Amino acid sequence: MSNVYDRLVKLLTEGFGLEADELNPDDTFGHLEMDSLALVELTVAAEEEFGVALTNDEVGPDSTLAQAARVIEQKSVAA
Repeated sequence: MSNVYDRLVKLLTEGFGLEADELNPDDTFGHLEMDSLALVELTVAAEEEFGVALTNDEVGPDSTLAQAARVIEQKSVAA
């Protein structure tokens, strides 16, 4: 996977108590039992980490880790 994906996994393990070896690119945030508050916290952390703005539509309960990483990558390239 990409550097962005690896950094996203690191945010999830350090900030949300998830185990890196239990995370898969196809996992949705809902599957990981992240509620709306956790998703807001993740979005803020990702915005700070990657320097991009993210919306609820781009990172929501039905988004997979791989999809979120792709969105961040695309926004990083565009910036």
